Amino acid sequence: MNDSYEGKNGKVKVMYVRSEDNADNKPKKPSRRPENGRGDNRNDKSRDNRRDNRDDKNRDNRRGDNKFSRRDDRGAGKPSGRGTSRNESKPSRDSEGGSFSPWKTVSRPAGEEAAKEHDGITGKSQIDPEQLRRQRLEETRIYGENACQAMFKNRPDAIVRAWFLQDVTLRFRDALKWMAANRKAYHVVEEEEMVKAARTDHHGGVCFLIKKRVGHDAETYLKDAPEHDCVLALEDVGNPHNVGAIMRSCAHFGVKGVISPDSAVLESGAAVRTAEGGAEYIQGIDADNFAQTLDKFKKAGYTLVATSSHKGSVPLSKAQLPAKMVLIIGQEKDGLSEGTLNQGDMSIYIGGTGHVESLNVSVASGVLLAEWWRQHKG
Repeated sequence: MNDSYEGKNGKVKVMYVRSEDNADNKPKKPSRRPENGRGDNRNDKSRDNRRDNRDDKNRDNRRGDNKFSRRDDRGAGKPSGRGTSRNESKPSRDSEGGSFSPWKTVSRPAGEEAAKEHDGITGKSQIDPEQLRRQRLEETRIYGENACQAMFKNRPDAIVRAWFLQDVTLRFRDALKWMAANRKAYHVVEEEEMVKAARTDHHGGVCFLIKKRVGHDAETYLKDAPEHDCVLALEDVGNPHNVGAIMRSCAHFGVKGVISPDSAVLESGAAVRTAEGGAEYIQGIDADNFAQTLDKFKKAGYTLVATSSHKGSVPLSKAQLPAKMVLIIGQEKDGLSEGTLNQGDMSIYIGGTGHVESLNVSVASGVLLAEWWRQHKG
């Protein structure tokens, strides 16, 4: 609170500061006002400087318009009587009883700024760009009802945030309860907002922002590999819808390991949605050097089975598939590279009418894995 007054030494500003002392602990002192209610000129001017600068100063001195009521429970003085405003001067002791007031008066020359107690916090809080970049690299968005249900069932702690359309919330009742109990943010949104969150129209009514799984290297996977095991190796297969369909077949036929030069494709939203929950049962195996990774599995006792319709390949209907093998599949256009074909221990193909050159890579994977399952697990 600040006021300006004309005093003996020129214009001054008056600042009111709350006293730290408890008003109830201050002893009462008798008023210095003379019995006749008048003081000398010097005292009148001093009193006028502490009170509101009204035209009729003598009336203010006699009638005591600036009386203060008792302070409230918080210790703040409350003005009483008509015409008293919040900006009026508050004396250190009230006019009649001389009781102590929790306010004291401090004067300073006009134009002088009050000293700052602290500089405060200025500007917007900033997030370290490098930290934000790492965080985005570690997170991905998945969508689709079956994919998100499987994700919640197997790895709920990996969920960072979720979005739902109203009509799917009943089917995600357990997930909503869990997220509320574990302080995971979720939003029930309209279609337009869901498209923005999932970044696709094919969201299925739900989208999760999750922490990515880290792909294994060959050594890590081989430590716990079972005696009868089929691992799928994808050479240059990068279409996320094909990858998703392959993961769905792998989950159905008990294949856990998928070798890929870029295992991050296994975590893409489109691939996870197409897998319809199967992605949760697949472990990505990183293969920065595809040939070297295949060689590590070969040394660990796996038979490398290449797929090709070239001369010398055995039709699947007549092939005896190894119980422990790496099934190598290439892209539809060019198939496997020559180096990978030469690295294989055997080569097989799927017989048919010959009306089309080849099957879709995901369909071919399903047919081959089904035969391996029939021979060793079925």
